[in-house]
Amino acid sequence: MKSVCKAYGRRMARVWQLSRRGTFAFIFLAGLAAPAQADMETARDLMEAGEFEEARALFEIYARSGNAEAEEWIGVMYALGLGVPQSDERAFDWYLRASLKGHPGAQSGLGWYYEVGRGIPAPDLVRAYLWYALSAIGGDPDALISLEEITPRLTAEERQRAEALLGDYKAWMYPFR
Repeated sequence: MKSVCKAYGRRMARVWQLSRRGTFAFIFLAGLAAPAQADMETARDLMEAGEFEEARALFEIYARSGNAEAEEWIGVMYALGLGVPQSDERAFDWYLRASLKGHPGAQSGLGWYYEVGRGIPAPDLVRAYLWYALSAIGGDPDALISLEEITPRLTAEERQRAEALLGDYKAWMYPFR
């Protein structure tokens, strides 16, 4: 119980204790929204303090719940080898998870991985264009610069394929933009 309390806080430890007894309650679900933001802030603070293992433990809790920001942060940790062995493949995977949920920063990062061919067998400029464009639509101003730099490197046929993919993803990911 003490280790659960230290890693996740008293509230989560109590939920863990209740769930072990089979008395998992609605109160758990009602109380998660506010602490989630606070713990994400705590995880970011731990990153800044260089306490990467502790930060990753918190990010993983939220990533398992589908939090795109937490997934992106785990991708950053693998990309830079912060508290984990550096791995382009693992970073790519975490960026992809966050990107599919509409996280513009992760989409831009994924575009870069496709552009330079890291974490994948070879560069893919069509998909790099796709993810930079989606990131720009999502509001990442740096993605516009990347998009301007990559566009002249595409053939007309590649650009057409990228625009077709963009149409598919945009309708699904950003239906009102």
